[in-house]
Amino acid sequence: MVKSMTGYGRAEETVNGRKITVELRSVNHKYLEYSARVSRGYGFLEEKLKRLVQSRVSRGKLDVYLGIEMLEDRTAVVNVNHALAEGYVRALTEIAEKNGLPLPVTVGDIVRCPELFTVTRAPEDEEGVWADVAPVAEKAVDAFVSMREAEGERLVADVLGRAQTVENCVGLVEARSPETVRLYRERLEARLKEVLGDRTIDEQRILTEAAIFADRVAVAEETVRLRSHIEQLRAFLASGEPSGRKLDFLVQEMNREANTIGSKCSDTEIAYTVVEIKAEIEKIREQIQNIE
Repeated sequence: MVKSMTGYGRAEETVNGRKITVELRSVNHKYLEYSARVSRGYGFLEEKLKRLVQSRVSRGKLDVYLGIEMLEDRTAVVNVNHALAEGYVRALTEIAEKNGLPLPVTVGDIVRCPELFTVTRAPEDEEGVWADVAPVAEKAVDAFVSMREAEGERLVADVLGRAQTVENCVGLVEARSPETVRLYRERLEARLKEVLGDRTIDEQRILTEAAIFADRVAVAEETVRLRSHIEQLRAFLASGEPSGRKLDFLVQEMNREANTIGSKCSDTEIAYTVVEIKAEIEKIREQIQNIE
């Protein structure tokens, strides 16, 4: 299925005393640009998370957030710097006596003193933590990909509609092109009659001039290639594979053929039709910029 490069996904669960939050968001980018923010102390999960995400995403500027909050920490050990505590007690007592403040110094007075406590934790079981995080990350990625797929469906529908408009316009050009040769021949013959008066008109000369003109304004090759490009466009979109770069190249070729047709035409109707073709191709180009 065709996916958009714009997407958002989030999942949050509490697992084994940890509140785990995973969030992904992305916008357009020529390649895959991955960046991640992970809660302090859990940097060892970054590479695993990156591999998981990259297995599902191939293009886009992707920002990933992994937050882990300990709700139950049975491994934490609080240590007291008793020497520092005694020093604080002596200092506070001295301040109180010197300034006539009430004594004695209480525990509440010293617990607010800095560097009195240190907290140590047992080393994390990296595989165990990842076993908790992975299912949450999978759910976030599922939501992210689902949003990309839904947006991709809308992009495909729009691109196919515009491609059909281009194809219809190509049909108008093909139908009008022979008519321009006939009109040119009629104008040439009328002009010669005006110039030569009653003298005999050289029909062979008119045929030759008309043939030269027809060759100069012939766009059959360009319209055939343009139709072929449209069919390839449909095939890429139907394949469901990541094809944004291929589509980008294909649209460049479509635009090149439209420009060639425009440079050859000397007919007002064809010129207007080419303008419409180019406008639709430009809109297609804008849309496929967002396809993975």
